[in-house]
Amino acid sequence: MKDKVVIITGASSGIGKACAIECANRQAKVVLAARNIKKLKEVEQSILESKGYAPLCIETDVTKESDCKKLIEKTIAHYGEIHILINNAGIAMRALFKDVELDVLRNIMNVNFWGTVYCTKYALPYLLKTKGSVVGVISVAGYMGLPGRTGYGASKFAVRGFLETLRVENLKTGLHVLVAAPGFTASNIRNTSLTASGKPQGKSPRDEGKMMSAEECAKHIINATVKRKRELILTFAEGKFTVWLSKWFPSLLDKLSYNHMAKEPDSPFK
Repeated sequence: MKDKVVIITGASSGIGKACAIECANRQAKVVLAARNIKKLKEVEQSILESKGYAPLCIETDVTKESDCKKLIEKTIAHYGEIHILINNAGIAMRALFKDVELDVLRNIMNVNFWGTVYCTKYALPYLLKTKGSVVGVISVAGYMGLPGRTGYGASKFAVRGFLETLRVENLKTGLHVLVAAPGFTASNIRNTSLTASGKPQGKSPRDEGKMMSAEECAKHIINATVKRKRELILTFAEGKFTVWLSKWFPSLLDKLSYNHMAKEPDSPFK
């Protein structure tokens, strides 16, 4: 990772922030991208104090194609090349489809799916030159239907399909594509998860203390990138075993998923 130029979207908190710090620890040249420039600057300061250099911070709304293009252009103007793009920016939701406003689903698709597409599109020519890596951070929701998360699941399935197709198209170019699917990870995503009306729910319905930390998750993602793995599924019970069940016992998984998610406080279904 030494001197590799790494762009990370959604780098202001959670897994994105942890990936930025992990890459900085490995002496990479980190580019931080997110909408919240104040929080980005806090991450920048943390890396500056610990590593003695300031990463490049670029205020970026990944739902805007022009912002994603600007992110890549500014990175090239500053560093001249790109080795790794980590598409991490994302938002979640919790509401039944019959209750949710359609604008909520559009918002989620714009961030999770189109944000990945826009950034990858503009970074791709430079990644092909370096035979670099495109990483997409999805979720086990990209392999199975999580009740109350129709928009989130749809976006993560879409990202997985997009990246797997991109991988096949580039079998002979040297481009590396990693689809990383964390299980439930302690991060800010559930606090900002959207309700049926599109407002953030404000607090997590799950015990964050019992989840994999964002820092541990980031180490797995960066290790998988260095090893040029094609897929990373984290945690056993809520990750690997769940994906295995989805292939061999899908009806059983439907029941288990429904019962498990129904136990959440204020669950939209019982």
